Amino acid sequence: MAGNLPLAQDDIERLNVGLAGALDDDYDSLGRQLGRRGIDIDAVKAKVADFSVAIPSWGAGRGGTRFAKFPIPGEPTNIHEKLEDCAVVQQLGRATPRVSPHFPWDRVSDYRALREEAAALGLGFDAVNSNTFQDQPGQAASYATGSLSSTRAEVREQAVAHNIECIEIGRELGATDLTVWVGDGTNFPGQQDLGRSLDRYLDAASQVYAALPSGWRMLIEHKMFEPAFYSTVISDWGSSILVAQELGDKAKCLVDLGHHAPNVNIEQIVARLHRFGKLGGFHFNDSKYGDDDLDSGSINPHQLFLVFNELIEAEMNPRGDFRPAYMIDQSHNVTDPIESMLSSAEAIVAAYTKALLVDREALLAAQEANDTMMAFQALRAAYRTDVTPVLAMARAEAGGAIDAIAAYRASGWRGRKAQEREAAGAAAGIV
Repeated sequence: MAGNLPLAQDDIERLNVGLAGALDDDYDSLGRQLGRRGIDIDAVKAKVADFSVAIPSWGAGRGGTRFAKFPIPGEPTNIHEKLEDCAVVQQLGRATPRVSPHFPWDRVSDYRALREEAAALGLGFDAVNSNTFQDQPGQAASYATGSLSSTRAEVREQAVAHNIECIEIGRELGATDLTVWVGDGTNFPGQQDLGRSLDRYLDAASQVYAALPSGWRMLIEHKMFEPAFYSTVISDWGSSILVAQELGDKAKCLVDLGHHAPNVNIEQIVARLHRFGKLGGFHFNDSKYGDDDLDSGSINPHQLFLVFNELIEAEMNPRGDFRPAYMIDQSHNVTDPIESMLSSAEAIVAAYTKALLVDREALLAAQEANDTMMAFQALRAAYRTDVTPVLAMARAEAGGAIDAIAAYRASGWRGRKAQEREAAGAAAGIV
């Protein structure tokens, strides 16, 4: 039970009082509108209240480009401060009760104590993430040649050992998923044998897979480019699903909205992965030109809705152990990270809510009748519905803020932390 919430709950409730009348009016109006379509708004709100998405520990800080990072006053510099900021997001938005940690960035000496610290803040832990794309101080071997696919045996052994260490950390934190993303690849034609590099990856990944405890999953994340710009070992969903099938039932695919070629139909990828029982997780962000890691829903909210339309279809027609790990994964280059995570969580929950409103019976009938326009209209009717009152009411009833960003600004949290925390240093790159 949370006992150390970062913000004064009385202050949140005081702000809510001034907004409650308008919210009641908007909620009742939307309820009547949905009622005419045969939809019970309270049933929708109950589903919204049960929905959640994890936030990344690293998302509590400023990100950057490949060239520079510009920290802000009060930015967290360790996992304890990151958890505080994540707790603010959860307390106000009530949709992000879990934090996904990254190692060795979030390494501490006592993980059971860290789990208790998070619980006191109203948080749990989601998938643990390994880092074999950066060299760390004191590291025995460099990842300059790759990690799980490196040509050097000692590097592969080090990468395997680190992933297994992450599993052991995750067990202490109460996690049940390991997310594996590697930056392995090449920047020049002929730099490596493309077939052998995948063979080395599979051999190393199978050792990590063998260390998974009962009930755990290994989430294979693909990325088309960066830092490898000619070829990447796990570059697309095809490579990801082939690896997952090779490794076994506990290996699943993780889809990141930004990790695709331009104009790829991501919602179709979601449907395909689910068809073969390999959809394990989804990382939410947005992009304009490439793997931009922009705030979720800031560029293409319609695509986010279409993705959730497929996720709802998958939820209604599960295959095997369908329990996708949903997480925000974005870089906050020019905003306060807390505000961005609040905004993104709301955009994600809104897309989920709109997908719940799709008339599935009408959609299927139109599809079976090859009535293209009416199939499209079934989706469009749900997408154009303003679901803001449902989200706000669910937040308020759970103790959150009706207007989360306004409440955050009124709290003065960032200004206080700027006085209390050590300044984060500038950096030459994204992390």
